[in-house]
Amino acid sequence: APRGRQVSPPWLVLLLCWGAAGVEPLNFGFVPAAVYDTHAYYEPGAIGILFHMVHAFLYVVQPSSFPKGEIITPRPPQEPDSSPPSLHPPENVVLLLQWIYYEAGFLICGTIGVVFVVLIPIIGTCFCVCRCCENCGGEMHQRQRKNADCQRGFFTASLIATSIFIILGVFIAYTANHNISTQLKSTRRLINTNMRDLKTFANNTPAQIEYLTAQYTTAKNNVLSDLDNIGPLLGGRIHSQLEKAVVPSLDTALRMAGGNAVSMRETKEALENVSSSLELLQEGTGKLQASLSAERASLSNTLSDPACTNGAVSHTCNTIRSTLSQLGINADYSRLQDVSLALTNVNTVLKTDLSNIVQKGYTSFNDTPKLVKEQTKNIVSGVKGMLDKIGTEITGFSKMFPVESSLANFTIFLNDGQKKIESFYPQIDQMDFYRWIGCVAVLCTVVLVLCFNILGLLCGTCGYDKQATPTTRGCLSNTGGNLLMAGVGFTFIFAWVLMGIVTTLFVVGGNVEKLLCEPLANRQLFKIIDTPFLVHPAKKNFLPGMLFQNPNIDLTLGSMYRECYENKGLYHALQLETMFNINSFLNRTVYNRDLAKVFDSVHVDLQDISLLEQAGRDSLINFANSGIGQIDYEMYLAEANKGVTLVDLLSFSTDLEAQADQLPRGALENALKGHASSIRQIHRDQVMPLEQAMSTLSQSIKQLQRMSSDLPVKVTNILSAIDAAEYLITHNASHVVKQETKAYTQSLVGYFKQYTEWVKNSVKVAQCKPISNLVDSMEIVSCSFIIDSVNTFWFGLGGCCILLIPSIIFSIKLAKYYRRMDTEDVFEE
Repeated sequence: APRGRQVSPPWLVLLLCWGAAGVEPLNFGFVPAAVYDTHAYYEPGAIGILFHMVHAFLYVVQPSSFPKGEIITPRPPQEPDSSPPSLHPPENVVLLLQWIYYEAGFLICGTIGVVFVVLIPIIGTCFCVCRCCENCGGEMHQRQRKNADCQRGFFTASLIATSIFIILGVFIAYTANHNISTQLKSTRRLINTNMRDLKTFANNTPAQIEYLTAQYTTAKNNVLSDLDNIGPLLGGRIHSQLEKAVVPSLDTALRMAGGNAVSMRETKEALENVSSSLELLQEGTGKLQASLSAERASLSNTLSDPACTNGAVSHTCNTIRSTLSQLGINADYSRLQDVSLALTNVNTVLKTDLSNIVQKGYTSFNDTPKLVKEQTKNIVSGVKGMLDKIGTEITGFSKMFPVESSLANFTIFLNDGQKKIESFYPQIDQMDFYRWIGCVAVLCTVVLVLCFNILGLLCGTCGYDKQATPTTRGCLSNTGGNLLMAGVGFTFIFAWVLMGIVTTLFVVGGNVEKLLCEPLANRQLFKIIDTPFLVHPAKKNFLPGMLFQNPNIDLTLGSMYRECYENKGLYHALQLETMFNINSFLNRTVYNRDLAKVFDSVHVDLQDISLLEQAGRDSLINFANSGIGQIDYEMYLAEANKGVTLVDLLSFSTDLEAQADQLPRGALENALKGHASSIRQIHRDQVMPLEQAMSTLSQSIKQLQRMSSDLPVKVTNILSAIDAAEYLITHNASHVVKQETKAYTQSLVGYFKQYTEWVKNSVKVAQCKPISNLVDSMEIVSCSFIIDSVNTFWFGLGGCCILLIPSIIFSIKLAKYYRRMDTEDVFEE
């Protein structure tokens, strides 16, 4: 890899982390949530079966749903008299008829109860008078019948069954009575937990508000961190976008610089080889030319010997003489171009460290973050001051409302209220004890009647003698009959009082269940109370009218209860955004116009970035124009491809010796052989070095020709790419700078948006679950603890009262079979 890319800049890791996530999600944590102790849920257990029986009975008595449809919205005072009739209050007669229709079941049952209360004393009085007159079964005479035993058994079984059901009614009533006392103790627990939850609500709310405002520091610190790292972040983003065009050009230049170092050295070596070889060839060919000329002259003198005139020898001498012209130089190296100028230019280029110059281009480009930081340092300092001011405004806003003092007063009010409530506990316990005694006393009257019935049955059954006649019945049997009649008497004395209690509790408890508890359980009561203009004729919604003096706010008891039941904040539950929109305040304060102007003024100028210094540019141009492209390679190759001499001197010397051998032995033969040896010596000493120099020259020329063919194109391409990259940075990078600057400022704004969104989604400050718990607890205490138990009490006691009527009848009929009669029927045979 190129040296400029081996080590990533320090800001690159930070840039990658920032760029990978876009706007870094901030962790504001969680608003400290209050833990409330109240569990407003009641499971009655086994007694719930009795409650369901009572509810079923009340449904039979009153099957109509809550009369929400019968409540007509009253006409607001400001409406004209021409308003539609449906909005006018109905006539009293219509309301009375609607009330009678809804209360029909209670009216019928109440009427029956009143009739029972009125008739029982009258009937009892008449019954007593009638029996005193020996009528209505008062005559102490029993007629004998064949089915007397069957009738006695029927009346006994019926009275036993009736007594069992009365006992069951007493048990139901007593269970309900005891349940009230038991659940009143649980009421204290509910009161304590509700008070504790309200105190927790009051104590946690200031801490929650402080936590919300304090989290602005999280967003602020992230913005400050990004501003402190504006060089790595913004400059790094700009660098990252521009490097796609810049770095490849620098990489190419760096590779070229590294390759050029090798190419320049190879070019230098080739030029040096050419220069030395050319010098050697030019000098060597001059000496060779002199040697060959001397040898040719000497050989010509030898052939001038008189011995060559002999007819047999003359032909050979003439042949040799004709080849003397071949002893000459073939190549002319003096015509070849000198390469010393190109060699000088290459040596000059080699003195320049092109790789170091390109590395400076890398450094200049990689210093983009530093350049950005230097150009924006004044903006950063200004933004920091504005952020501190915004933080002060948010903190001041949280202190604007007297939340802490109000909640402190509320806590004092709760403490005083709890003390007052606890001060009533002894009185409540005493009153509950009296209530419990009273209910037990009422049940004891029924139990008294049951005792007479049971004792009468026991005595009568045990003392009954089938053999005895009505006038001779035993004392135990007679006592049983008297006890049964005593039970009848006490029934007439207490039954009407008991029915009066039952009727009163039924009318009151039943209506409370149907008109209050049942609608409160299914939340229909809230819909009625929230009916516009119902609570206050001049206010559409009474709750916001009472709290905010603005009845047009769409705030109802039902909506507030639902919000609190879901443990949402009081801000949502009371719809305080209609009074003060915290989101608008944050949007207006956290990211205001002044801050936006400062962010918009961020400007980055990259004119000072230089990718290639002039020395490097000149070095590349000088290398391309070093002169190796102007060398006449064809002429060099043409001369290098020629032989050094016109003829191969070895072949020439061999042929000369062969021809000398054809001559007669003598001085001429020896002289010619001497010339052949001299020619070989010339070849060995002069021609062979020249041939080696020619080979070196040929290889070097071919190498230079190969390198010079694409060298200008490569250099031109490198310079063009670098020029294009520099033009992009200095002229066309404004779009990239604007784009990345916008992305950077948006990331800063994103921190504030995250904070405002977090505040919006986390406005669960002052979770009002205690308010819904308080309503639910009141429902549990009043309806589940008291009303259900009261209704179950009158349900059991009422059953006893109803069953006392057949008990009277069966007791009177059965007493006739147990009491001792004064007279009896006598049958004579």
